[in-house]
Amino acid sequence: MPAFGAGSIFQFGTSMSTALSATRPEVGRMVQTGPWRTNVLEMGEGPPVILVHGSGPGVSAYANWRLTMPALASRFRVIAPDMFGFGFSEGPDDLVCSIGTWTGQLFDLMDMLGLEQVDLVGNSFGGAVALAAAISRPERVRRLVLCGSVGVPFPITPGLDAVWGYEPALENMKRLLDFFAFDGDLITDELVGLRYRASIEPGFQKSYSGLFPAPRQRWVEALTSDEAAIAGLPHETLILHGREDRVIPASNSFRLFELIQRAQLHVFGRCGHWTQIERAKHFPELIAQFLE
Repeated sequence: MPAFGAGSIFQFGTSMSTALSATRPEVGRMVQTGPWRTNVLEMGEGPPVILVHGSGPGVSAYANWRLTMPALASRFRVIAPDMFGFGFSEGPDDLVCSIGTWTGQLFDLMDMLGLEQVDLVGNSFGGAVALAAAISRPERVRRLVLCGSVGVPFPITPGLDAVWGYEPALENMKRLLDFFAFDGDLITDELVGLRYRASIEPGFQKSYSGLFPAPRQRWVEALTSDEAAIAGLPHETLILHGREDRVIPASNSFRLFELIQRAQLHVFGRCGHWTQIERAKHFPELIAQFLE
């Protein structure tokens, strides 16, 4: 099975002054997307599927999709970018939550990779981006998968407010990860340490802290799409959610299911916001079956 993409050592501009070796699994190849370069991981061959990660301190395409990509790569060409403001991609120093910037990044990436149409999978924040992309350029998206997705209005949860308001500290990271998983046994000291260290990579927290400044309900609204436009989507859509999600309420997915005519909904019981981790076997199986 093909490995994650790798290249040479990259210099990440003013917001990322440390050169990183691409032997690290979270670093792939840099693709020019508009004025900035996007860090992209790729695995497999076949119909193209783009995975759009969620938001959170220290998050990256690798952190979000490391278990999903190998499971899909036997049947698909799987492409996972770090969105601007996250991971190892470049981006403007003054970037604030901007759905248009992120959808533009996706389309620029597709153009640079020569992809006329893709299947689009979005998780949480990434679901909002995928949804907006499908609405704005429906011909570029074949099928749509939304996982624990933002994109419709809801009162911000304490979990999401804590995620977007994170200040680097081990105890803060532990508290955040407790919000993500239903099964507390998943939150080991090793995982907390790994995610904490990822959150303090040079430039990461500076970039992340500016994306969703308080008051944060406005960024929920900034990531919503017009409900009439959602209802007009022509795409077959798979909606996935954890019933016990304390970051993005499961009612979001029920509302999306009501709105999207060609939708199907799967809710995992005894599962929190980390569907792709807590249901690491069944999550990619459902997606692969839907996309084939």
